[in-house]
Amino acid sequence: MSAALEITGLQKTYANGFQALKGIDLKVEEGDFFALLGPNGAGKSTTIGIVSSLVSKTQGNVKICGIDIDDDFSLAKKQIGIVPQEFNFNVFENVEDVLIHQAGYYGIPIGIARKRADYYLEKLGIADKKHVQMRMLSGGMKRRLMIARALVHEPRVLILDEPTAGVDIEMRRSMYDFLRQTNSEGRTIILTTHYLEEAEMLCRNVAIINQGTIVTRGSIKDLLRDLNSETFLLDTQDELPANFSVPGFDLRPIEPTCLEVELARGQDLTEVFTALSQAGASVVSMRNKENRLERMFVNVLEGAS
Repeated sequence: MSAALEITGLQKTYANGFQALKGIDLKVEEGDFFALLGPNGAGKSTTIGIVSSLVSKTQGNVKICGIDIDDDFSLAKKQIGIVPQEFNFNVFENVEDVLIHQAGYYGIPIGIARKRADYYLEKLGIADKKHVQMRMLSGGMKRRLMIARALVHEPRVLILDEPTAGVDIEMRRSMYDFLRQTNSEGRTIILTTHYLEEAEMLCRNVAIINQGTIVTRGSIKDLLRDLNSETFLLDTQDELPANFSVPGFDLRPIEPTCLEVELARGQDLTEVFTALSQAGASVVSMRNKENRLERMFVNVLEGAS
């Protein structure tokens, strides 16, 4: 499988001497749904800025769908669509015109541009806002429009920088459905997000960047499998027995009918279920106390510090 994005030895040093990127290597395969994660100031936005030509690199190479940005940036840029964090629309422009003008930058005839605008506005659930001025849209609708704008020239790679910031839960879920669909059709998606449950839900592979270097990468499933522990909350039908314990397990009653269990790698929750049932407090529901990817993320950053 060929690479949708291949970065080698990428460095960025600013005039004040601050080194934002310290020689990162990153490869995203075609058709992947990939998460680029890291704390604020880690280098995520700098990396995306270089890929999209908004930031000049100090050293290294970037290829988009096999095209080196230094050899033919115009052709390379046609392969990507960028959804930035910040809104950057003319507030007095209407929705359809935003998409048509964007298509025009890529030489797309207006007839085709209108058809694509209709298609993406419909897919993203804002077709009824086609003739509405930007200033009249909610924040969530603007986010959807930014995705439509990034796709109107039919790029092979879609880069999403915090795409659901400020979007309500219902609209976020529908955006997830659309992103899954467009990824299933073969489009590569690269996502940065502070909602780690979002990355776990959508993405197959991940790289974590910290202080300008990639500190870990791999499939999300494999990285989560390496967690040393997970914390679960067990809700019971009846009140927990006084001083309830199971040898070898770290248990903490939270409420009369809720037990927190710190499960080390290799331990089996079945033992706790059985002990609770025998004590007359059968489990009726179970949930993770914290997002698993968040726990892995924290572990990786602590290990890298």
